[in-house]
Amino acid sequence: MDRLSPIDILAVGVHPDDVELGCIGTCVKQKSLGNSFGILDLTRGELGTRGTPEIRKQEAHAAASLSGASFRVNLNLSDGFLEHTRDSLLQLISIIRSTQPRIILANAIQDRHPDHGKAASFTSEAAYLSGLEKIKTTDAEGLEQSAFRPAKVYHYIQDYNLVPDLVVDVTAQFNVKIDCITAFKSQFYDPKSNEKATPISSQAFLDFVKAKARVYGRHVGAEYGEGFTLPTPIRVNNLFDTV
Repeated sequence: MDRLSPIDILAVGVHPDDVELGCIGTCVKQKSLGNSFGILDLTRGELGTRGTPEIRKQEAHAAASLSGASFRVNLNLSDGFLEHTRDSLLQLISIIRSTQPRIILANAIQDRHPDHGKAASFTSEAAYLSGLEKIKTTDAEGLEQSAFRPAKVYHYIQDYNLVPDLVVDVTAQFNVKIDCITAFKSQFYDPKSNEKATPISSQAFLDFVKAKARVYGRHVGAEYGEGFTLPTPIRVNNLFDTV
């Protein structure tokens, strides 16, 4: 699961489970349409109240297997103290150049957790810098990499109710999305858990996830949807491509 390979979509989350909550339905749908995807976690989520980094790693790989991701890797950056340093940016640029995704799905541009907005900016910056030839990086074998820039970076919506610029109908994939979320048993609702309760560990939080997906789905006439915000407009050659 950890071996990098070229994919169509790279889904990036600053914490393990961000991708599942924000955009895994979209990833699964795109795979059904013939597009491959991989998952990159920027941190181990080591500051989370429940679970441990080791447990969350096991859960993350279980969720990735359920979703059909081509790989799941972790940059092991610092949870809660994510910084735009030269070294951390170069690490992400190397991943982007190795996997060459046409689209990157990144954290929400603004959210309750400060790491989410920081990761959104961090990921967008790395995606741009990845296309500059004079920035040198090497792959896992030490070979120099060629410059590569993804065509688009889209930001999934997390806790805050941001107005989406784009909504993907994930009705057919929604049960898989819930299965992937609940694979993180240390974090979300598990009636058998004896760990300390948190705002996201109750049944009510899963109800919130479902209700939010219904709201976004309603925007586009679907039962469930995942919303994204776009830093730049989407080019459309034919208006009928949008209907």
